[in-house]
Amino acid sequence: MEYAPAVFAGVVCASFGAGLLLWTAVRVRRGEPVAVVERPAAAAVLAAAFGVGYLTCGMWLLMRHSG
Repeated sequence: MEYAPAVFAGVVCASFGAGLLLWTAVRVRRGEPVAVVERPAAAAVLAAAFGVGYLTCGMWLLMRHSG
């Protein structure tokens, strides 16, 4: 019973992280800014780092409650 919220949170975090990484990669590949800031490279690195963080958190939640 208590696994359902953790699995839901894991799926949400992993999906958001994967989507953020995909969106960031597409924007960088096209040469478009990730955010409107003075340092576009820093924004891309920060967005990618948050994407990896969310994806890792989601995978951790799913692996923790998979068995």
